[in-house]
Amino acid sequence: MALHLIKLWVGHTSLKDLLDYQRRAPRPLTSTKQSRELMHVTRNFPKRAQELLDGGSIYWVIKNTVVGRQRIVDLRHVVKDDLPHCAIVYDTEFVHVQMRPHRPFQGWRYLEACDAPQDAGANLHDQDMPEEVKQVLSELNLL
Repeated sequence: MALHLIKLWVGHTSLKDLLDYQRRAPRPLTSTKQSRELMHVTRNFPKRAQELLDGGSIYWVIKNTVVGRQRIVDLRHVVKDDLPHCAIVYDTEFVHVQMRPHRPFQGWRYLEACDAPQDAGANLHDQDMPEEVKQVLSELNLL
């Protein structure tokens, strides 16, 4: 069973902000191909790396709500400011999940598969429904 990570998206207030940032963020080219990739650099390298790479995802929390996930593709040792760090490389495909509240925390946390929100149906992502409405409906367990 896959293990996941959960991470706060700090400094942005909506899912649209996250997706816009990912679309325009500079991304390094991979060494073996010309496509670009998304990554988040963090101070600590996960001790349970193999479990994360076995189908794990990074779940994003925005404004105290889990909103979606992206599959973890790789974990790399990198150096930043002369200190060892970990680059969490994740898929560009964003999967919406059944939104649910989550308390704030620092850094990232492991998320067992049995505790992870399920992927949402297509109805949740009706483009005409504002984020705030989706969040309220989710808090009321109506989505």
